[in-house]
Amino acid sequence: MSDTNAEAELLWQPDPDRVADTRVAAFRDWLRAERGLDFADYAELWTWSTTDLEAFWTAIADFFDVAFHTPPTRALASESMPGAEWFPGATLNYAEHALRPGPGRADDDLAVIFHREDGHASQLDFATLRRRVAAARAGLLALGVTRGDRVVALVPNSPEALIAFLATASIGATWSSCSPDFGARAISDRFTQIEPTVLIAVDGYHYNGRTFDVRPTVEKLRAEIGSLKATVLVDYVGGTLPDAVDWTALLAKHDGAPLEHEPVPFDHPLWVLYSSGTTGLPKGIVQGHGGIVVEHLKMLGLHGDLGPGDRFFWFTTTGWMMWNYVIAGLLVGSTVVLYDGSPAHPDLNVLWHLAEQHRVTYFGTSAPYIQSCLKEDLRPADRYDLTALRVVGSTGAPLTPEGFRWIASALGDHVQIASVSGGTDLCTAFVCASPDLPVWLGELSCRALGAAVTAYDDQGREVVDEVGELVVTRPMPSMPVHFWNDPDGTRLREAYFDDYPGVWRHGDWIRVTPRGSAVIYGRSDSTLNRGGVRMGTSEFYRVVEALPGVADSLVIDTSGAAQPDGELLCFLVLDDGTLSEDLEKALRTGLRTNLSPRHVPDRFIVVNEIPRTLNGKKCEVPVKKILAGTPPDRAVSRDALRNPDSLQPFLDLVRK
Repeated sequence: MSDTNAEAELLWQPDPDRVADTRVAAFRDWLRAERGLDFADYAELWTWSTTDLEAFWTAIADFFDVAFHTPPTRALASESMPGAEWFPGATLNYAEHALRPGPGRADDDLAVIFHREDGHASQLDFATLRRRVAAARAGLLALGVTRGDRVVALVPNSPEALIAFLATASIGATWSSCSPDFGARAISDRFTQIEPTVLIAVDGYHYNGRTFDVRPTVEKLRAEIGSLKATVLVDYVGGTLPDAVDWTALLAKHDGAPLEHEPVPFDHPLWVLYSSGTTGLPKGIVQGHGGIVVEHLKMLGLHGDLGPGDRFFWFTTTGWMMWNYVIAGLLVGSTVVLYDGSPAHPDLNVLWHLAEQHRVTYFGTSAPYIQSCLKEDLRPADRYDLTALRVVGSTGAPLTPEGFRWIASALGDHVQIASVSGGTDLCTAFVCASPDLPVWLGELSCRALGAAVTAYDDQGREVVDEVGELVVTRPMPSMPVHFWNDPDGTRLREAYFDDYPGVWRHGDWIRVTPRGSAVIYGRSDSTLNRGGVRMGTSEFYRVVEALPGVADSLVIDTSGAAQPDGELLCFLVLDDGTLSEDLEKALRTGLRTNLSPRHVPDRFIVVNEIPRTLNGKKCEVPVKKILAGTPPDRAVSRDALRNPDSLQPFLDLVRK
């Protein structure tokens, strides 16, 4: 793949005075005082955190004052993967940690800031948030929800979604949500399999200057989900629905109810997240109260350096795990900033304006959004006051070196770049940044504390400064408790543990540098292997999509066991829809120069859209299967795609 021997460029260096005030520094001081453990730097701390798991996670629980109702007998009773047994005997509740009083979480401290695309805005202090969660909790109980039941929600990124989730968790019921822009079949595929008791839904939503009515989708769901006892409708855009319970009336009826939290076992199901479902029914990924509490306290408190007084924002929808991650800002006492709408309406400046308006300290987004800002040549720091901004987080795809440079130049060299990589599977990042570490161009600064991430070669041997399979060799608390409807764990083992028994294979290419930073190269099952030279697709897209006129692209290597001499095809979405001779020449020259002559495509093919999942990821593997002759219905579930009609050009190509 890319040149691993090039000297990395230092983009950002932490200020020593600021490092001294960080929570990770406070944690090291605490370990020294309370545990007699002295670590000279992050590298030593990481090594300890991944070799003495029990001591590390016990320390995390103690340092962050995890509120156990029943204390655990120990931190880790079994290290087997899958099947690690964390904090046996412990009981706790996620919602209690999000809402408990404390420094920075007094009644009048701000808990939630909300903005909607159409201009609607609101704020909630902790007292109001607690009161509404208590009312929603009582309302759900009155509708028949009990511990262990499922509550599902078709809701945007809004206070109502947050309140409903915390109320559900406080009961010990299990939450699951979809964004209202999902299609009816995609939502049904997710919700029907977990047999929910109550459906909470909005009547519609705003996006890109338009209003969409989702009541027909809600009606379909009510007809298809036989387990429902009630539907609660949130008046979001001014609509009603017969026989539905009104959200506002429900909370008003139970206003003043006591706020209580059901103590549940450490691995009690908190929520169900879903795989993309591109090749079948989406897998229901179940994560536990305790695992998420300790993991998110660690990530947001230590790696994000978030706490009371901070404003934490990440652009997301309720159908992406980053929603579950951003609302965890409440766990560390930060104010969470929620935005519902298009990140590009009326233009790409809308989120940077939001950052100025609310003095956002940690701004999270996706790598494609950063790339779009770069291509538009936005200079947010010239237009907005971003002096409160301390960190810009990026995930969803590898952030290109050009994206790193744009953040540094367009947002200010005081801003730390936190490019992170993880997954829905663990609802966290395991390669990330830390406030006490430098940022190198194109690199993720470190492996997360407690995350034994490394690279394996083809023989399953650990390699350093070479590209290999990203694996996690020791358990983490937020790994799935189980998959839904997978009683013997077969699907869970097949998903992560078949290649290297007892070791988590994540499915990405990674290179870990000698200094402990890392580079992610994209999915390992869609790697370009041309004449024995492997290349990550992210490197290919970096070159192609940097050229003016290229809006999007998809690269497919059709070679394989059945077709060893297959073609390398590049599908292009172009601004003007026409591939000129000059642009094709620039593409070929750029790929030959920046990658290798072997990675210049045999053909460039113009299409209107690139197939993407509901969460916006390119469908490389399904398209490759289709081009290899797999029947379309077996290669991909159309209901799992944001734009199913985009498959047609690929089907036409196969027919020709």
